[in-house]
Amino acid sequence: MAKLKKAPEDMEYILVTDVGSTTTKARFFSNKSGEWRFVVAGEAPTTVEAPYEDVTMGVQNAVREIEELTGHKILAPDGSGITVPYEHGSGVDLYCTTSSAGGGLQMMVGGFIKAITAESANRAALGAGSIVMDVFAEDDGRAPYQKIRRIRSLRPDMILVAGGTDGGDTTHVIQLIELIKAADPKPRLGVSYNLPLVYAGNKDVRPQAQRLLGENFALEIVDNLRPVLEVENTEPARMAVHELFMEHVMSHAPGYPRLMKWTDVDIMPTPAGEGMSIQLIADTFKKNTIGVGLGGATTNVYSVVDSRFVRSVSANLGMSYSVSNVMKEAGLGDIMRWLPFSRDEEDIGRRLSNKMIRPTTIPQTLEELIIEHSVAREALRLGLGHHKSIATRLKGMKLGEGMDRGTFFDQELAETYIDMLTLEVIAGTGGLLSHAPDRIQSMMILTDAWQPEGVTWMFQDSVFMMPHLGVLSTVYRDAAWNIFDKDCLVRLGTNIAPKGMISQGSEVMKVSWTAPDGSEFQETVRGGEIKRIKLPEGVEVDALVEPAHGLDVGAEPGKSLEAKVIGGIGGVILDGRGRPIQLPDEAEARRTLLREWFAVLEMYPAEMIGKLY
Repeated sequence: MAKLKKAPEDMEYILVTDVGSTTTKARFFSNKSGEWRFVVAGEAPTTVEAPYEDVTMGVQNAVREIEELTGHKILAPDGSGITVPYEHGSGVDLYCTTSSAGGGLQMMVGGFIKAITAESANRAALGAGSIVMDVFAEDDGRAPYQKIRRIRSLRPDMILVAGGTDGGDTTHVIQLIELIKAADPKPRLGVSYNLPLVYAGNKDVRPQAQRLLGENFALEIVDNLRPVLEVENTEPARMAVHELFMEHVMSHAPGYPRLMKWTDVDIMPTPAGEGMSIQLIADTFKKNTIGVGLGGATTNVYSVVDSRFVRSVSANLGMSYSVSNVMKEAGLGDIMRWLPFSRDEEDIGRRLSNKMIRPTTIPQTLEELIIEHSVAREALRLGLGHHKSIATRLKGMKLGEGMDRGTFFDQELAETYIDMLTLEVIAGTGGLLSHAPDRIQSMMILTDAWQPEGVTWMFQDSVFMMPHLGVLSTVYRDAAWNIFDKDCLVRLGTNIAPKGMISQGSEVMKVSWTAPDGSEFQETVRGGEIKRIKLPEGVEVDALVEPAHGLDVGAEPGKSLEAKVIGGIGGVILDGRGRPIQLPDEAEARRTLLREWFAVLEMYPAEMIGKLY
């Protein structure tokens, strides 16, 4: 719980850190100019592992860099931590932090039916900012002894168990609990404390859960995730996960007990902070939003559709440590289809393997950069596919007349509700996107990977502040949004693309608007074309989009749409390539088309890319 020393409106300085797995990032904010703004950043290696084994050392080093850059004293002179509140020219009024050091929060979840209660438990755990190590259920295809062996070997930070509707069958839920008791799993950070376990299943099983698990687990019993099949209630479980994370997990991690005493707000897992930022965007613009954190080891995708928030973690998809997994899952062919030059498959495979071996290296040539951008497209595409499998309508229905148990299990599963035509905002963060040499590159990586439809606003985190501002928003929303809006959220621009298959060269759509200076704009886009229209950041226009017959831009097939279009560093992209994007099968024709697109978009220096052919 927050224990603020000053009311938010009286604050002058705020410090937020993110204790990452390799780097601790500090961000310093001030309202001395009359509005909250980002001042400066400090970074230092995270010190969670030997020989230091104390995360506060890395935090102090990162904050000390801020002190050196600004001359503003923040650390207590006696080394006791952060000086709070700001008095006599030193300290800050609020200090909070996120963390993913030591692998973040790692959970195992279980439910009675894999596609129903276990899936709800999975969503609740992901929403709390965890990495889900495994999902087990009665119908997951594994024998009881295999599940016991797996549960015993994982060593999670926490377990979340759901199962059964309130007042429903209890036998199978009790069997699930007995399975966990038999496995006797141990926590990752040592055996000196009881493993936290959240029970969010049938309320009639609570006495048995207490009897079987209360002695050997740090048991927390909360409201049922699925009290009835038609309702999913994830919030009580998510809150319990966060509280147990602070009380049991963080208190046993190296240096965290000390860090917890410094902070004014509970430490939040880094992915949960990113998720709060995506929710902040959706809430502010009142638009369906999807975002991504493209990291070195994982790809986190977040969506807010009709106020429903879902997060997915693709723990094996990343740009450095997990790059070989991207190569394995996507295949070299799909990665190389985005290359505008000819290279041998073995050469590309060796380059990506070398990246995994040396994960902290960055591209040194344009050729290496383009290859890395091609991998990013596929990592994002695969990550979105995984997200769609989690962002689904509730599965399950009551047994109707004439329906037996077998029919219940065999019913057709509901499809994902993620529809690119209804998603109005895309936002990206992560090293590769935030540090792309030209913003149009990150804009087109997101566009090619996720293929937005209709009229879509596109944003990007400028200097990796989404986790920081996400945790800040839980305490001081106005300050978080002002900093987010002015210093973090880069307006890439708008993508306009009709949904549907197109014929090469045929008219796809007409786009027109009147600019603020009174000038008229009109452009016709044909099949296979992509055009970049310069519209400065901060400029908004009301555009009329007229699609060809059978194509949809959000107002039914063939119907015109009036929509607000925002300018940005990338401008407005008029995308006539169709959905899904069709690339020629013949290699040289495909590479020629890519070179044409890259030239029109000014993605890479023309004189340099020409030398790569």
